[in-house]
Amino acid sequence: MLVLALPSRFPLRFLIALALGVLHAASFIDDRAWPIEIAALAGLAALAARAALEIEGVAGSRRAAFGGARVGFGFGLGWFVTGVSWIYISLHTYGEMNALVAGGGTFLLAAYLSLFPALACAAFAWYRHGHGHARAPGPLASVAAFAALWGLSEIGRGFVFTGFPWLASGYAHVAGPLRGYAPLLGVYGVSLCAAAIAAVIALVAAGRSRSRATTARGPSIFMLALLFGLPVVGSALAQIEWSRPAGAPISVRLLQGNVAQDVKFIEDRFDGIAEDYMKRVEATGGKKQADLIVLPETAFPRFLSDLPEALGQRLVRDAHDMNAAIAFGVPIAEGNERYFNSVVAIAPDSADANADAKPEVNGGTQTDAAAATDANATATADPFAAVNAQRYDKSHLVPFGEFIPLGFHWFVRMMKMPLGDFTRGAIDQQPMRLAGLRIAFNVCYEDLFGEEIIRQAGDANILVNVSNVAWFGDSMALPQHLDISRMRAIETARPMLRATNTGMTASIDPHGRVLAKLAPFTAASLDVSVQGTTGLTPYTRFGNETVLVLIALLLLAALAARRAGYRSSSLDTIDLR
Repeated sequence: MLVLALPSRFPLRFLIALALGVLHAASFIDDRAWPIEIAALAGLAALAARAALEIEGVAGSRRAAFGGARVGFGFGLGWFVTGVSWIYISLHTYGEMNALVAGGGTFLLAAYLSLFPALACAAFAWYRHGHGHARAPGPLASVAAFAALWGLSEIGRGFVFTGFPWLASGYAHVAGPLRGYAPLLGVYGVSLCAAAIAAVIALVAAGRSRSRATTARGPSIFMLALLFGLPVVGSALAQIEWSRPAGAPISVRLLQGNVAQDVKFIEDRFDGIAEDYMKRVEATGGKKQADLIVLPETAFPRFLSDLPEALGQRLVRDAHDMNAAIAFGVPIAEGNERYFNSVVAIAPDSADANADAKPEVNGGTQTDAAAATDANATATADPFAAVNAQRYDKSHLVPFGEFIPLGFHWFVRMMKMPLGDFTRGAIDQQPMRLAGLRIAFNVCYEDLFGEEIIRQAGDANILVNVSNVAWFGDSMALPQHLDISRMRAIETARPMLRATNTGMTASIDPHGRVLAKLAPFTAASLDVSVQGTTGLTPYTRFGNETVLVLIALLLLAALAARRAGYRSSSLDTIDLR
């Protein structure tokens, strides 16, 4: 490995780490690119380990940690500046923020995210540093340490300051052999397995390089077992059916409006946006009528109470006449202080029950004239007051987009966005009952958090994500978000449907395979047949607790090996000195 021979000069090693981070970000672009993720991570592990073994003595541990932190931070900058560069589009193109400030804000976000791999590599370099090298840990212990520290850093990034686990390294494996670990350990468990393989590659490469200059034996059978065994076992696990069919398949129509973000909230465009969606709701095209029709996040960019009466009546009537459940994203205001980013659904049975009912006041039936007047007033206040509509309120809100973190109002005032402090939805919301199944909705950014998705998934038959990522233009955000949804499907063994404004609108099966999708930035409908499922994966039962226990055990074992200065005789030659 070239990185093993790099001199200790900071700029060169930092630049190599930066390039490896860019390569790491590229591994999320294509399903076949998962080996690139492991290769980039192996290079990082080698850099951090090399930095650890250049300085002698007890005082050197501190300097070794700084050396590891530098390469980890450089890797993170390459990873996140490349991978989440689309943040700039939302700030500058649609937020109309000054280009310099928008670029600076994007860089600062990437720098913050880079602290997590920096901390992981700092801890690994400290761990690898031996006092005079006599007590340096062996390679198996080092593999355990690197994998555990990397997994812990990924989990930390997903929780600190409400979390931003976008581009967690496990997402690069959504179609690779390691995906089989997701139903057991979640995406962070996949990240841990990838890091273990990467560490093995780094240490075996170092051992083989050293063995050419000595008469010592080559890599341990245990290292090779990890290298090849983890993917083989993962492939076998991926064949397990963790769920079983629930009920008959249902027909679903997913709508993609392709409404540009810079016109979405213009008042004069509302009627045209609503009419386009309604035409797609009502279209048949010679196909079987859908049992469930799903519109994306904020499909109707007004508060529910401000929707035109005619639109509300039309939605209710369509649900009744078409015998279809209709779900749509819409903001909801409760009083003057509580605002929710919500999904509202009208089931055909509730619409049917109320379609011919006359409004009642104080338990009595009104005259036709009075009823009409009161119906108009009711529809204006809430077009669905007479219908047993179901509702989901977004629970995990986006910093700066849906709530303003303390002390950052000055930053938000520099943007021209329809921002507001939304209210967090309850964490114990139940799946909706639609089309004879239990449907669990999540809104946009929420599906990054597998530990939150499983709150509803266990009781649901189908997962549905409604999104609007038009904020990020034609960028990597779209395919990245699709892979996030695919991972949620694998973790829960549930089909995942996506109805988005500009893409990626798709149908995903319980194994994370994309069965059908619309081309991004097209206004279209996707009609699919979906088989609901039931049954719990280990991850749905236990969430991240299992991988946290595994990380704790690996760290304890690694620390015990370091403390004892243990070296297996068959592994003596496999180190980075």
